[in-house]
Amino acid sequence: MATPETIPEPEPEKHVYSVWAEPPEDVRDRMKKLMSGLRSEFGGPEFEPHITVVGAISLTPDDALKKFRSACEGLKAYNATVDRVATGTFFYQCVYLLIHPTPEVMETSDLCISQFDYNRSSPYMPHLSLLYGDLTDEEKKKAQERAKALDDVSGLNFQISRLALYKTDTEDKTLKCWEKITDCILSSN
Repeated sequence: MATPETIPEPEPEKHVYSVWAEPPEDVRDRMKKLMSGLRSEFGGPEFEPHITVVGAISLTPDDALKKFRSACEGLKAYNATVDRVATGTFFYQCVYLLIHPTPEVMETSDLCISQFDYNRSSPYMPHLSLLYGDLTDEEKKKAQERAKALDDVSGLNFQISRLALYKTDTEDKTLKCWEKITDCILSSN
């Protein structure tokens, strides 16, 4: 008797995910205003203010949720402090706020990337992007100066008490397909 052919299960579809630390609402509103001011002058897509904790990683939806929930367990709320406005070398790090790399900031990212089995290609540089774009160095300098003029947030200190899992297709530079999947509230100290 012939055995029926077994049809292999289709591989679950993978998407690109990132883990973001979200600033509290008052800081988020202040950042959105600053970001909007920069976009009106220099263009670029709109996005939520965030500090990337785990960069773009390809996972199935189930895996992403499991790893995110696991990473959030035992994490505590922590403080973040803005060092200064800086400019970077690529689209997603055009103009940003450099966040002081305190032990809490670095440990939160290290713990999350270990849960996600994420391999960093470069050392972690905590930052909150203000503007995405492909600007010339001269335009970036202007945007950096403009950011300081609009709202000098150097030294701003705020608590991070929420992490979020986002679907972030880095090929989509309009960011229209980016979406928040879930978030978790970090326990206070």
